[in-house]
Amino acid sequence: MDLGLKNKTAFIAASSMGLGKAVARELAQEGAKIIINGRKRDRLEQTKKQIEDQCKTEVISIVGDLSDPGQREDVIQTALNSFAIDILITNTGGPPSGKFESFVQKDWDNAYQNLLGSVIGLVNGFLPTMKRQQWGRIISITSMAVKQPVNNLVLSNAVRASVVGLIKTLSNELAQYNITVNNVMPGYTETERLNQLVAKDPSFSNAKSEVPMGRFGKPEEFAAAVAFLASERASYITGQSIAVDGGWIRGLL
Repeated sequence: MDLGLKNKTAFIAASSMGLGKAVARELAQEGAKIIINGRKRDRLEQTKKQIEDQCKTEVISIVGDLSDPGQREDVIQTALNSFAIDILITNTGGPPSGKFESFVQKDWDNAYQNLLGSVIGLVNGFLPTMKRQQWGRIISITSMAVKQPVNNLVLSNAVRASVVGLIKTLSNELAQYNITVNNVMPGYTETERLNQLVAKDPSFSNAKSEVPMGRFGKPEEFAAAVAFLASERASYITGQSIAVDGGWIRGLL
């Protein structure tokens, strides 16, 4: 299946590792030009080289912390100086795990800036180009916790849900410009983040038994779903929250 991505440019946030890296590699394999982003230059450059070697394509890397408004603006302007962005993949690292009373106001402020503020800023930065060209894809990577809260992830459970409200609203406002806006909810996936959660909280070590498929997902399985939503083939899918969780969410979708 040709996804129609060969002449498209994608910006993938937080893509030096984990799900963001998998998405960047998948889009590059489909022929898209990609711009990756991360906070740590050495890790980002390593990812850039890996994708270039595997996909035989040039990758642009931009270092910057997207939760910081000033750095975020610099990242956006650097990206726009290189290409017009057709596809925006918003993504963030997860906030600390813990129960409600273990956090103070600063923790909530940081979670807001990281999980919601970064999405708002990126959309504001790249949307004008998409509207001018009458084509765009905005895809937010959140978590299965926006549908079914996960124990000991109160920051993620609360703040990521607001991203879904934003995405649904944008899908209604931007449909007239041929811009689709969707949310993808990863379940337990074999990433560094999951390894950290298991190491910190033993309760996560039993998570595999909660998944009907009896295993954790692979990053490339998640990335394939995102690539389809970014494609020409998904032109009539918008305003949706799609779970890639092996059936973990128990409620009706």
